[in-house]
Amino acid sequence: MTLRVGQCGWVLLLAGVARAQAPLVPEGSPARIQATDMAVLTEQDVRKDLPCTVTPEKPELGFDLRFHAGYEVNVPLKELTGEENLLTILFRVTPDKDKDDPAYFVQHFRVPLLDDDARGEATLSGAFDVGEGSYHIDWLMRDRSERVCSFYWDSDASLAPKDRQIGLTIRAAAVQPENLERFHEEPPIARKDPGLKLKVLLNFAPQNWDAAAFRPVDTLALVSILRQLSREPQISRFSIVAFNMQDQRVVYRQKSEEKIDFPALGTAIRSIKLGTVDLKQLAKKHSDTEFLSDLIQTEMKSEDHPDALVFAGPKVMLDEAVPEETLKPLADVDYPVFYMNFALNPSAVPWRDSISRAIKVFKGTEYTISRPRDLWFAVSEMVSRIVKSKQHGRNAPTVSSQ
Repeated sequence: MTLRVGQCGWVLLLAGVARAQAPLVPEGSPARIQATDMAVLTEQDVRKDLPCTVTPEKPELGFDLRFHAGYEVNVPLKELTGEENLLTILFRVTPDKDKDDPAYFVQHFRVPLLDDDARGEATLSGAFDVGEGSYHIDWLMRDRSERVCSFYWDSDASLAPKDRQIGLTIRAAAVQPENLERFHEEPPIARKDPGLKLKVLLNFAPQNWDAAAFRPVDTLALVSILRQLSREPQISRFSIVAFNMQDQRVVYRQKSEEKIDFPALGTAIRSIKLGTVDLKQLAKKHSDTEFLSDLIQTEMKSEDHPDALVFAGPKVMLDEAVPEETLKPLADVDYPVFYMNFALNPSAVPWRDSISRAIKVFKGTEYTISRPRDLWFAVSEMVSRIVKSKQHGRNAPTVSSQ
């Protein structure tokens, strides 16, 4: 049996966030580490005074265009029985290209009183972000009895040759703590003036229609779509309409502004309650189709005139498609329409969804976003198309799936 922090909080209570950890010192400050811990990190000997098994996690590129690395450690529960315990994890990440500037991280896991016959394992984890490069990680964990488990490994973060042009959001050889707050403010960016005006209709929903909660990968991908758009210097105005198809409601609306208000969006998104159904919706046949149809018509008839309209989010599979006759009066819009379809496993649902069928009326372009590279290339191509459309008049793109 494996007991994971965050899923079984009554077994191990973490002082902080389950996978996050705090830097031991502010960036650029000297590290103050007790001599015994520094000796363990320096000796590079694998120790098992406190039995544990450490499994490094290879750096993987996330939708936020940062490499995420980390580890999992398993500890037999029988080693944690008796009086309440405190596990302290300290690790050092050293870039090969900057060995004089390692980053130190610390985590504290509080262990409650366990029965002497406790069986199974506790699984703890930690994560950090890195830029492209090679790294050496020195890792240790100790309990209140000063028993130590230590481990060491090398890690490499690199883009595939075909992805070299992707602009990462973390510099090479950088080491930073994982940021679990997905709706933090975006740094300012110098924008073209006058630039493009973009309207985004974002279906903020999980991949699994029946899910009772958002998975981290769902939230990260959907927010990253907006962030990648917001970082384009050629776009100077943003209109955002965030909706949820399960709730059949608009949860957030931002009229044309110079930047996307991510903290306000986050507050609104947290109001979404998945797994609940309004009885009024159940009583009304095809209420979901009516909601989507009304939303498209309302936003395309609104007074603000964007240079492009972008739908984004996971597939919306409705029993009844939005009637074409309700959309055809809007088909002569003089701006391009796009659909960024977030699908982690496109082959699982290979057919067109309701939004895909709707944008076909507007001769829209569809991009399938299943990997970070898809997001980068889709936004780059989309912005190029919008610029050409504005410069030369709309040259309606052919419906396609990238």
